Amino acid sequence: MNSRYTERRGKLGSILPENTAVVIAGASTQYRNADSSHAFRQDSNFWYLSGFNEPESTLVLLINENNAVQSIAFVPEKDELKEIWDGYRAGPEGAMKDHNFDLAYNNTEINDRLPDLLAGRNQVFYPVGKSQSLDANVIEWIKTAKSKDRHSSTIDIADASSKVGNQRLIKDTDEIETMKKACMISAEAHVEAMKFVQPGMTEQEMEAFYQYQFAKRGGRFSAYTPIIAGGENACVLHYIENSKPLKDGDLLLVDAGCEFELYASDITRTYPINGKFSSAQLAIYEIVLEAQVKSIEAISTKNNVMDAQIVSEKIITQGLIDLGILNGSMEDLHAAGAFKAFYMHKIGHWLGIDVHDAGDYMEDGEFMKFKPGMITTVEPGIYISSSADVDEKWKGIGIRIEDDILVTANGNENLTDLVPSDPKEIEALMA
Repeated sequence: MNSRYTERRGKLGSILPENTAVVIAGASTQYRNADSSHAFRQDSNFWYLSGFNEPESTLVLLINENNAVQSIAFVPEKDELKEIWDGYRAGPEGAMKDHNFDLAYNNTEINDRLPDLLAGRNQVFYPVGKSQSLDANVIEWIKTAKSKDRHSSTIDIADASSKVGNQRLIKDTDEIETMKKACMISAEAHVEAMKFVQPGMTEQEMEAFYQYQFAKRGGRFSAYTPIIAGGENACVLHYIENSKPLKDGDLLLVDAGCEFELYASDITRTYPINGKFSSAQLAIYEIVLEAQVKSIEAISTKNNVMDAQIVSEKIITQGLIDLGILNGSMEDLHAAGAFKAFYMHKIGHWLGIDVHDAGDYMEDGEFMKFKPGMITTVEPGIYISSSADVDEKWKGIGIRIEDDILVTANGNENLTDLVPSDPKEIEALMA
């Protein structure tokens, strides 16, 4: 199992220059208040390259001759007393044995040992700007390394973010299987929630229901704070107050997905709280659904990451014209960006260890083409607040539909299509 991390380290080393180093810091324990800590969540890049899940750890990769990679980990020291309180610690010996590191040391030794490891290297790659403390530490480690030999060459700093991020962008077989499981857990939770919701409940009650459904299936944590938005709250794109009552006749927009073995899922569905779409709600919903269906069709190795965006914009623009919400020709209104008053976000984002996953959207100065193994969300929406200059019947309607799409050699696979998005199927499920 841990061979996957060795392979990833080797793959990263194969694209970096010889005689360089990579420094990736793990996450630190975060405290909620006083001495009560949040559940620990490892840094995503660190986890991707190490599989090691203890806080205050650092991974160093030395890229040697012929791009051979040597891995050195700095980890919490073995401490039987602390293990009584906080749980097992691998210590340096356990880290080497269980995680295939070539060397490992106590993390308290990093300031003494790391400059020696960096001395004579041409470049040090690390995620520049991600952490002020890491920025300061890398600079100090390089200064100390340079001071060991004033005649040595300069050690340049380079950003590792895109190097690691673009490797993470293409999921391997194990990652795809893990993400399919995360998506299935979340999809089943959405189905159960559609059957469960009733007028008079609260957003908070539905949030708790989703989290319970995730947890009982093995996804203890949400991949992000759920958006549980009744009625006009859906027009606030990142609404997380999740406290208001759910009213008969309103829609409920839920953007929620679990994290399973540190991999994210991300699903949005919008459904009627009383189980029946009104005519106005249905008219807007059908535009968003058409935009989503056609956009998913555009997720293909033949297309780039902006093609689906343009498809969704044009369908939504034409749909709003058809309803009399926009006036003019589709081409002119699209060119002018008139849709942005009602559809103001991008069609989707990469999905992986992070819900907004690492990886570029541009390649060689152009929008990146889709490649097999990428996973992206597709999530068009229309949001019409009560302050919009539209007919009263449209006000307060916010709709988004989101699925998780795996790019394949022959097209794509919808990993979350277990959850109905067809309005008739939703109403039948909720009946």
